[in-house]
Amino acid sequence: MYKISKTRYCKGIQCPKMLWLDEHKPELAENVLNETVMANGNKVGELARGYFGDYALVSLNDDKKAMTDETQRYMDEGRDNIAEASFTYDGLYCAVDILHRDGEGWDIVEVKSSTKVAAIYIDDMAFQYYVLTKHGVNVKKIYNLHIDTEYVRKGELDLKGLLKLEDCSNAVKDKFNEIEKNVEYIRTYMEASEEPDKDIGCYCENPYMCAYYKYCRRHLPEHSVFDIARMKTEKKYELYHGGIVSYQDIANNPKKVSKNQMLQVKSVLNNECDKYDAAEIQKFLATLSYPIYHLDFETFQMAVPEFDDCRPYQQIPFQYSLHIEHKDGSLEHREFLAKEGQDPRRELAESLVGDIPAGACSLAYNMKFEKSVLKNLAEIFPDLSGRLMDIHDNMRDLMLPFQKRDYYSAAMNGSYSIKYVLPALWPGDPELDYHNLDGVHNGMEASAAFASMTEHTPDEIAAIRANLLKYCGLDTYAMVKVLWKLRSVCPSTNSPTKP
Repeated sequence: MYKISKTRYCKGIQCPKMLWLDEHKPELAENVLNETVMANGNKVGELARGYFGDYALVSLNDDKKAMTDETQRYMDEGRDNIAEASFTYDGLYCAVDILHRDGEGWDIVEVKSSTKVAAIYIDDMAFQYYVLTKHGVNVKKIYNLHIDTEYVRKGELDLKGLLKLEDCSNAVKDKFNEIEKNVEYIRTYMEASEEPDKDIGCYCENPYMCAYYKYCRRHLPEHSVFDIARMKTEKKYELYHGGIVSYQDIANNPKKVSKNQMLQVKSVLNNECDKYDAAEIQKFLATLSYPIYHLDFETFQMAVPEFDDCRPYQQIPFQYSLHIEHKDGSLEHREFLAKEGQDPRRELAESLVGDIPAGACSLAYNMKFEKSVLKNLAEIFPDLSGRLMDIHDNMRDLMLPFQKRDYYSAAMNGSYSIKYVLPALWPGDPELDYHNLDGVHNGMEASAAFASMTEHTPDEIAAIRANLLKYCGLDTYAMVKVLWKLRSVCPSTNSPTKP
């Protein structure tokens, strides 16, 4: 009999082929787990155990019977709260995050580091409710305990403020009769000796990205509907299942896509050269004034805010890079990287207003993010608000000419994200290749590196800091190079056009 845990159950109702591949071809799986999300989940889960007061913790053990026996002992002893309470029934197993005594019965409390109750959480809790009920436990209520984004830390952490208890009993109990049918279907599916033939669908990436995503797409052409930029996932699968798969299929059905999406398709099919509107690019360049302060922030998020005046998952800036470009083409670089383990915001804000004079022209790529960081800093530091908002108000967005398709290359794959724009404009340039960096290659890795820095030795911290500085510095140097490329197609400009 195929044994099913709540994790396997949730995988099985998303797509049972994931379980089959886990069992028969695990070497094909790719790592799709976000380490930061997992770290946040573990931290919230551990803190939440004390939400109702004192608790007993069931010891993790490969022997599930040992865990269920320990759980039963705690229940018999009269404990009111049991963390990782474990139960089995007919080859099914689950560990309840918090089993909370409720009069003559018990409440199931599922803890999540998310900010709302997702549909898959209801399935997860329904599985637990089924197992406990069949085991003979009198389950009265089922709750989801998740992050409340309205919470702002002031002094000591307030668990009751940080976490929101949401009653999901009705939605969970309504699914009780589905569990047995789903379990039977999963077990029957797993009996197949040959790999089941199951086509791709939205379930490949919703609610979670599948580790076999690329494997199950090996039949797709080099350029397919799934490469189309700025198209909703649901529509991509709708077109795919309707027989519109390749770029040629899309070209034959132009009414199915937008004008910009058709531009992406035709530029590849026709192997078109870069296209640009020099007049429109010149208009953009005219909005800039020297010296230009190319600015990029790095931020991290905490599910559990560690600093005062912080909300859960608020973007906390810890680093910036600043390439100052003068009219003669010369460059000056300034940077800031906060010390690990302390609130970085005040020192960063003071450094920034010292580096960028009032009235200066700052430039960001997708300035919406940088502006949000500046605005948040201005709100918590009133004495610096005027200077910070001056930077905010004098900022320009380097993304604009690409967003408007004033400059377009087939290599951009329909995107105006700098991760596509940069290699399209400067193909094969080794000094702009993020893969050549050590340790930190993207914003997600930068956030994770800084957030976990206190867990490392002094030598490791020094290496991480060096990697962070190189990464963020490349971000702003990349902006300089992008701007130079734009100027190169406007020869009438008096600005520098060469790096």
